[in-house]
Amino acid sequence: MRFLIVLIIIALVVFKFWPEKPVPTAEESFIGPQLQTMKKAEQVEDQYLEALERTNEKIERESDGG
Repeated sequence: MRFLIVLIIIALVVFKFWPEKPVPTAEESFIGPQLQTMKKAEQVEDQYLEALERTNEKIERESDGG
């Protein structure tokens, strides 16, 4: 009985001090390439929206001045 208690205590101590694996970020995991593609698509969308805003501003300026 005493051996079992000592064994349980040793197991708990080992479990407590066992090094944990660091959790990988999403970019480091298997989904990383999909995230990179999504970020590129977001950049393209932002560029398109900015160009659309510039075009709309230009059209407004031209229509106001004419």
